[in-house]
Amino acid sequence: MSRLHGTKDFWIGALRTEGPAFAAAVAEAPPETPVLSCPGWTVTDLTRHLAGVYRWVHAVAGSGDPSAPQQGRSQPVEPAADVTAVQQWQQAYDELMALFDSLDPEAPAWNWAPQPKKAGFWPRRMAHETAVHRWDAQLAIAAGEPVEAKLAADGVSEVLDTWLPAGRRRSGGPWAGVVRLTATDADQEWYLRLRGEGVALLDTGTILDHDDHHARVQVTGTASDLLLALWGRVSFDTLTVSGDRTLLDGVRTG
Repeated sequence: MSRLHGTKDFWIGALRTEGPAFAAAVAEAPPETPVLSCPGWTVTDLTRHLAGVYRWVHAVAGSGDPSAPQQGRSQPVEPAADVTAVQQWQQAYDELMALFDSLDPEAPAWNWAPQPKKAGFWPRRMAHETAVHRWDAQLAIAAGEPVEAKLAADGVSEVLDTWLPAGRRRSGGPWAGVVRLTATDADQEWYLRLRGEGVALLDTGTILDHDDHHARVQVTGTASDLLLALWGRVSFDTLTVSGDRTLLDGVRTG
């Protein structure tokens, strides 16, 4: 079952934890340190990327406009000659947090998902964007800490209820079958039915005994490891998997 683990305050609270942790990690690493979980990127690239995401989201979430923006995607921020990438990130982060603090979640704002075009989409999205990239940054300095279980469980739900229905998969299908994910530290499981290019997240609270929900593949692990596997940061081989592993390509977004 896809279960939101938070509200605007929860996601902003997560950002207040994950943001400084990201900043501390990238400040510790030499700028050209490779980010192993993002092949081809350095710590500077990662920092500029996240700063660019923040600036783009600031413009979209605070626009009051539910129509798609002309600039369809974020761009890395080029630091000025006298400003480091970390300082550029900090400015973008501070401005985004100031916006989120005053943001009405019901205000009109575009998003790319098959969900209501409301500003409340973006604090959740940025909490998970920041948490995963914090993990990337810490991995670059050999200090990767797992994503907190409650936040990670909501991140798994976000992949399944937002990214996959929006068609944002790592690779195309088709697949056929049910995938079951179980988070051992969050008392939660998810059933996702794959049919061709389509996906359906099943509500385990309303599944009946006669429903065809037999899982062809089952994955069990911590919420953080499930989230990181869905994002391609760790292999599904690091979790407990039984059944048809080929179906797992159908649930990866990274």
